[in-house]
Amino acid sequence: MKPRHFFDLVPGRVIAKNYRVEGLLGRGYEGEVYLVSERLTGARRAAKIFYPERNEKNAAATHYAQKLERLRDCSMVIQYHHAEQIQLQGEPVSVLISEFVEGQLLPGLLSGYRARRMPVHEALCLLRTIAAGLAEIHEKREYHGDLHAQNVLVRRRGVHFDVKLVDMYDRGRANRFHIQQDVCDVVRILYDLVGGKAYYASQPPVIKQICLGLKCTLITQRYPTAWHLCRHLDTFQW
Repeated sequence: MKPRHFFDLVPGRVIAKNYRVEGLLGRGYEGEVYLVSERLTGARRAAKIFYPERNEKNAAATHYAQKLERLRDCSMVIQYHHAEQIQLQGEPVSVLISEFVEGQLLPGLLSGYRARRMPVHEALCLLRTIAAGLAEIHEKREYHGDLHAQNVLVRRRGVHFDVKLVDMYDRGRANRFHIQQDVCDVVRILYDLVGGKAYYASQPPVIKQICLGLKCTLITQRYPTAWHLCRHLDTFQW
């Protein structure tokens, strides 16, 4: 079900009295995310504005804020600041203000590679970084819930990648299924990084030993947790 309408806030508009809109960062199932700046200091923030029909009784915004707060010590989680309620298009909507992190979503990063394919060694390094971040989240008995390329924000730093995992989705209390689904989802990211279905048959064994034909049962048998995947990436033989 699509939202009844988009907000389409124009640059320069002031929301919650204190924030000036600079531009749209992206849209998701629950709402829209804007780059905003504090009117008093000029500090840049991210503002997630929830679609009312996806946020009945403020449940989605509350779950998301509480999840970010529980995960505030995890290195790959956006830091939550505070919540506001504003009027848009004649109805109250919830806004979550959080840190703004510069970088590219994975599809944008891949667009800079020939045939949108990342070299194997580089893709494995990025996978290791994401898997370590997931392991931190899972140690808190939480999960991402909607991990895919559009929810991975990346910035290069020397030979490393700085990564933030955004737009986590609440699917209820964490259990083994949620955690293992995160593992399958991060393996799917590797599969897409190196070219997806069109190139899978020609991938080297180091890729196929992880992707396992994208069969989630096989993946979770070999890598029950993100830490198991990290250990494999740290010790496998080329």
